[in-house]
Amino acid sequence: MQLTAKIYNNENAARTHLEQIRWPNGVICPLCGCTDKIKSAVMKNKPTKKNPKPKAVKGYYHCGDCRQRFTVRTGTIYERSHIPLHKWVLATQLICSSKKGMSAHQLHRMLGVTYKSAWFMAHRIREAMIDSAPSPLGGPGKSVQADETYIGKKAVKVEKRSDGRPFIKSGGAAQKCSVVSLVSDGKARTFHVDNANAYTIRNILVTNASRESDLHTDESYLYRKVGKEFANHGAVKHTAGEYYRDGVTTNNVENYFSIFKRGMKGVYQHCSEKHLGRYLVEFDFRFNHRDIEDDERAVEAHRGAEGKRLTYRRINEKQAA
Repeated sequence: MQLTAKIYNNENAARTHLEQIRWPNGVICPLCGCTDKIKSAVMKNKPTKKNPKPKAVKGYYHCGDCRQRFTVRTGTIYERSHIPLHKWVLATQLICSSKKGMSAHQLHRMLGVTYKSAWFMAHRIREAMIDSAPSPLGGPGKSVQADETYIGKKAVKVEKRSDGRPFIKSGGAAQKCSVVSLVSDGKARTFHVDNANAYTIRNILVTNASRESDLHTDESYLYRKVGKEFANHGAVKHTAGEYYRDGVTTNNVENYFSIFKRGMKGVYQHCSEKHLGRYLVEFDFRFNHRDIEDDERAVEAHRGAEGKRLTYRRINEKQAA
């Protein structure tokens, strides 16, 4: 990564870069899908006292079929954003190349935008990282490792006792957010759930993993019943110091959790339960694309930006488990 590259400092270079990623075989109208009646359009801002003779804005196209104008931003996470494209390209590169993440405060300092804008940009980029068409993990002759962990503080409503004092739940796991992760063939898929019990974990496993797979877990009782629905169920006994036995292990999913927790504690430091699902998407994306270069990983994130929109209202809604 070279911070002096034009795509990180020049708007036209960044726009051309995104157009080549989105339309490698020629411009396609995102509104109607037309390919043969598209021409470059001249677009000018309205004259103002400070700028009575505005210059033409580059990057607009006109579709002869639907008679609409569009840009490379149309129908993507960048739509209706006043932040220059070269800053979007740089932000995506920084988040994709940082193994444990890039905080919004760091983006705010490096990009020269407000903290609120940097925070919103980061969440839009995470939206682009979502796998829109995930395929089942595992398969015949393959294994799926499953495990759960607990992090942060759970958003628990404080109830008052009869004497007026607050009632606080006890127990470490009761006050933390539950996270369940599946790893197979070096690919991770992670979920935030309200409660990591046998019912929720079974739903995650049967909807995201092939039942023809071998299920590898620890000795937790949460997997005993659902393990019977898979081809084989092997469990290692961590309490006895056992981490590998006859090909059965959960080391890969434990490695994922180690990276995830270092990032959440060392980089992001605090994350509300409402947005935890978006951070899981980010760590899944980097983990699943760890075998390619940073530039290629950023390109994959840019490809995922198409067909997705994220408004401030939607970003503040609680994520479904």
